[in-house]
Amino acid sequence: MKNRWIALYVENEVGVLAKVSGLFSGKSYNLQSLTVGTTEDESVSRMTICVTSDDITFEQIKKQLNRMVEVIKVIDLTNVPIHMKEILFAKILNCTPEDKSEIFRIAQVFSVQVSDIGIDSVLLECMLTERRNNELIALLKSRFRRVEIVRGGAVAIESVSTSCR
Repeated sequence: MKNRWIALYVENEVGVLAKVSGLFSGKSYNLQSLTVGTTEDESVSRMTICVTSDDITFEQIKKQLNRMVEVIKVIDLTNVPIHMKEILFAKILNCTPEDKSEIFRIAQVFSVQVSDIGIDSVLLECMLTERRNNELIALLKSRFRRVEIVRGGAVAIESVSTSCR
């Protein structure tokens, strides 16, 4: 069992997301991440999906997705060079002035943006890899008592060169 990544080009129509996610839930496949957005062609959306599965199950998933009428193209991103980022917001609450100074240093080290500052809180905006976001979350939770995390799914695109990930 390992994380597998798929990019789907689908018709940008009402109900397509429900059909795709329904395929996964109907077969009891657990989605780790699902991100959808329009492409340069507004009639086409691209879905970036992460699922944890074995080789046989993953092949079955790809075949079932390819059979769906609304699916234009299925791309297996699991073993190809890609660029991938995940959006994350981290809100640190009940901060002292010293806490804020430390948060700013952490933001600088991780190259993340400070999006908002309150009297006793700071909001960080991150677009990092999943691993880097996990490291940031672990650090924030170890240093501060009240941390709220909101994560979006990852987006990925095939590399134009041969060395990435």
